[in-house]
Amino acid sequence: MWDLVGNNIPVFFIQDAMKFPDLIHSVKPEPHNEIPQASSAHDTFYDFAGLSPEIFHMLLWVMSDRAIPRSYRTMQGFGVHTFRLVNDKGDAHFVKFHWTPLQGTHSLVWDEAVKLGGADPDFHRRDLWEAIEAGHFPEWELGLQVFSEGDAAGFQKFDILDPTKIVPEELVPVRPVGKMVLDRNPDNFFAETEQVAYCAAHLVPGLDFSNDPLLQGRIHSYIDTQLTRLGGPNFHEIPINSPVAPVHNNQRDGMHRQAINRGRVAYEPNSLAGGCPFQAGARGFVSYPEPVAGSKIRGKPELFAEHYGQARLFWYSQTPAEQRHITDAFRFELTRVQVPAIRERIVAGLVNIDTRLAKAVADGLGIPVPDPLPRVNDTPVPDYPLSPSLSLLARPGATGIRTRRVALAAAEGVDANVARQVYAVLLKEGAQPRVLGQRLGELRPAAGKPLDVEVTFEATPAVMYDGIVVAPGAASAGALARDARVLDFVRDQYRHGKPLLALGAGSELLAAAGIPAALPNGEPDPGVIVAGDGGLEAALASFMAVLARHRVYARETDPPRV
Repeated sequence: MWDLVGNNIPVFFIQDAMKFPDLIHSVKPEPHNEIPQASSAHDTFYDFAGLSPEIFHMLLWVMSDRAIPRSYRTMQGFGVHTFRLVNDKGDAHFVKFHWTPLQGTHSLVWDEAVKLGGADPDFHRRDLWEAIEAGHFPEWELGLQVFSEGDAAGFQKFDILDPTKIVPEELVPVRPVGKMVLDRNPDNFFAETEQVAYCAAHLVPGLDFSNDPLLQGRIHSYIDTQLTRLGGPNFHEIPINSPVAPVHNNQRDGMHRQAINRGRVAYEPNSLAGGCPFQAGARGFVSYPEPVAGSKIRGKPELFAEHYGQARLFWYSQTPAEQRHITDAFRFELTRVQVPAIRERIVAGLVNIDTRLAKAVADGLGIPVPDPLPRVNDTPVPDYPLSPSLSLLARPGATGIRTRRVALAAAEGVDANVARQVYAVLLKEGAQPRVLGQRLGELRPAAGKPLDVEVTFEATPAVMYDGIVVAPGAASAGALARDARVLDFVRDQYRHGKPLLALGAGSELLAAAGIPAALPNGEPDPGVIVAGDGGLEAALASFMAVLARHRVYARETDPPRV
């Protein structure tokens, strides 16, 4: 079995595994008071970061929307390191691995993430579980970037062995080769998930390591982790880690052995057991025999020492909304740093990436823009062509509104016939509609049969939903418009860029919440849809089109309008 160990971000904080303990120590709660918990916004981490300029590319990714995904189902995955593919003739190529969600790449906004953390800390796990249980199986496409030794030698701006750099897709396209589908939830989470032991050293024929210095460190460190976490050297015999076809060997009587071996023989060669178990072939794993002439070095030191070109590439490749979120994230994080010199050092590093970014962050901190952080050499920071694929918005997904959560707001006096019609259409398209009301139980309708409330507004915050439909009915809309909790729910949906559809008298609720029909630039807001007595089909189609795009970023202003 091969374990591809990676991240949802294609680069890493450091270039050398020897610095990993220092990175972890810096980001952990500070040892004198164990503060902060579950946060990296503190002095020790940014002190380390400001003195380790190789980290700035990763900081741009971490401060971006990539760090707060909408769902595990909408995250990309990356092998991070450069590996080798070796064919049966012994020919080798370099390869980088990409997992791309067919559900699209979508994120939360910061305000949503904060509120979700308080309302439902298990949101991501629950979201993944419920999608699989409902038959909306998450899918990821596996893609490879494959390039030769000659190609790698020709890359003049970066070294392919540097884990703080990407190979831009415009330089080496990603070739789709397969797909992964999660079609079953665990029967026992502890046995099948908590006890899983992944190891970067596990390879299969046809794969090999490169000389990436961080990868070389990970090959050895994972075994040590499993020994501690899973209680001893025989964690590979825990059922979830054991191979389907058992491996017979002469290991006996160690700590936490799961197998019960019979017989008197535990060595080879032997004659008492007929020589069994026989050695499985005379040739074990042999790494690719890379030809070397002259002095052997891991990479090109001058390229390893260039830390800002790809951070600049990532920044320039983001949409204006994504750039605004990165700026806001840096301001938030550095506001919580207490030592002024550490704040200034991080902003000084940002000057080497983009002066506009540095100025926006500095203004938010109330400090002048400092001089740029000194660089290792005077070589100009390399320019890269823009890479649109680095934006989350480049991959909206191909699954429409499947698994999107939609709130259907209703109260006494609702038009239950229209509400049921909307519910059925959304359900048919794969969305997850829920009737939200002020109390549980049946609602007496103005038309149709009574309607059951599934969830109350006090029990579920707006951040749990990807859009809202306000059902028609004058009495229903009036009751909702007088409820402060419902008004806050609608305003949060608007602030977070979600689509809002008001049917008939339901428009009264949008008016009471102060929801504008136009964007800040004066254009009509495509996500605020009001339908009169007719036109339900067209209005619902417009709502679902925006719901599939996930968010209306053009609404964003500073401060929010509602």
